[in-house]
Amino acid sequence: SNQIWMPKESTYFYFTKWIMNSIIVALMVALISVTVAALAAYPFSRMRFFGRSQGLLFLLLIQMFPSIMFMIAIYALLQFMGNYIPFLGLNSLSGLIFVYSGGIAFNIWLIKGYFDTIPDTLEESAMIDGATRFQTFWRIVLPLARPILAVIAILTFMGIFNEFVMARIFLQDINKWTYAVGLQQFSGRFETSWGPFTAAALIGAIPMITFFLILQDYIVGGLTKGAVKG
Repeated sequence: SNQIWMPKESTYFYFTKWIMNSIIVALMVALISVTVAALAAYPFSRMRFFGRSQGLLFLLLIQMFPSIMFMIAIYALLQFMGNYIPFLGLNSLSGLIFVYSGGIAFNIWLIKGYFDTIPDTLEESAMIDGATRFQTFWRIVLPLARPILAVIAILTFMGIFNEFVMARIFLQDINKWTYAVGLQQFSGRFETSWGPFTAAALIGAIPMITFFLILQDYIVGGLTKGAVKG
């Protein structure tokens, strides 16, 4: 029977919960990805240190392998961590956020490439006036890099919001399901409720569209707009 593949509780009752879970997870991962990637990309772009080239190459190499290859290892890791840190174990949104946040290597490459296009003279002038390295990063580089940071935030949010495989494997509790996992419940083994499925898909697009509209002003802009007066 098709009922075997459907949750005992009403799917519609939990749909709002699934949407909120996905928004929370996607927002947290986007925030973590942008923050960590920007902090990691800056030294690769502006500093020269031992192992720099090897580090960049390593970041590129690990992107060549699909995440599905590490699924068993990730599952075992979360299972082990759950014994000591329950909120980072299996069947937890924080554990899922932890896993998603590990895929930032490509973002580091993107931000590093963008930082390379920002003239060093802007930072050198600020440092001559007494600014520290962190102040130049915070007050000069990051504001100029807002377009790429916004792009990464949007792509990360959309990718995580719609991610299905990991969420389906790591989340067993119906209260912890994300939007993508919950959306599957409208499709049974023998039939699909196309009306509710389509409506749910449209509702799920609202957070992504909203997030894009909020950040679109940061995407459209010159690289060094307003940085140099001529």
